[in-house]
Amino acid sequence: MENKTSSPLYRYIGEFLEYCEIGKNQSRNTIAAYHRYLNKFLAFALASGIKDPKDVTLDAIKKYRLYLNRLADDKGNSLKLITQNYHLIALRAFLKYLAKQDVETLSPEKIELPKNPQRQVEFLENEELQRLFESASREKNELLRLRDLALLHTLFSTGLRVSEAAGLKKDSINLDRREFTVRGKGSKLRIVFLSDEAAESIKNYLKKRDDGGKALFIGHSTVGQSVEKQIASHGAASDKGAKIPGLTPRQIQRIIKKYCRLAGIVKKVTPHTLRHSFATDLLQNGADIRSVQTLLGHASITTTQIYTHITNQGLRDIHKKFHNKK
Repeated sequence: MENKTSSPLYRYIGEFLEYCEIGKNQSRNTIAAYHRYLNKFLAFALASGIKDPKDVTLDAIKKYRLYLNRLADDKGNSLKLITQNYHLIALRAFLKYLAKQDVETLSPEKIELPKNPQRQVEFLENEELQRLFESASREKNELLRLRDLALLHTLFSTGLRVSEAAGLKKDSINLDRREFTVRGKGSKLRIVFLSDEAAESIKNYLKKRDDGGKALFIGHSTVGQSVEKQIASHGAASDKGAKIPGLTPRQIQRIIKKYCRLAGIVKKVTPHTLRHSFATDLLQNGADIRSVQTLLGHASITTTQIYTHITNQGLRDIHKKFHNKK
């Protein structure tokens, strides 16, 4: 296979990624995903003798889809259909850019996405949520207990994505109004609300914080150290003006996993499970799906419709209550 940098496709992909960054102001994560998926297409294209956008034909796309379907991930498993779709979505976005630049290529509308089988949503029942909170309340270290309770209540109360929770700052939270604004996917702003319990948990946690960190949830690496070491650690940080980092998404995942294990919850629970639990709780208590869409920050109602297990249950109850009552 020839050097990919000599391929016009390679140059156009580079221009497209620059356009996403500057022209569309898309997030780093989105651009990185486009880069990853389009690199996969570029490798396939060059191996197939496709060097120029005009060589991208419907027949080439059919072969590419077959290639993706037969591709294995790092663990040797076939790519999930949704992952294959991500590759095709990135390719469609690239072709759409080329069309805007009047570059001869395949029309992006000709790439159809296969339908995904409806995925099952894992969420925690109310009894499981109470066990989760109870397990966190049994943490022996007071600072960790207050932080972890505040974190769990905030995730369930707001439906935040884990990246959004990890990025929260203390001064962005209005505890009096019990609300704050978060920047979600696509840099879109939305307002979220705290329950009384979540707001109170955050207040209790912040009262015990004596650091200069700006993040709402931080790691407390000095917990368990001697008083002398804690003072030295805080002093060193102050002298150097070092920033105290917030919890990472991975650390938040570990915290949730820890308390689920202590609570005897056998489901595979992630931060996103609490997001699902938030949406499920709203719908079960009568919220309409459009409002839930807004609170979750979904760009499309189609994404919110994964919660059909709730609407279907509501229809079942209506059918049982009103059908054939003579």
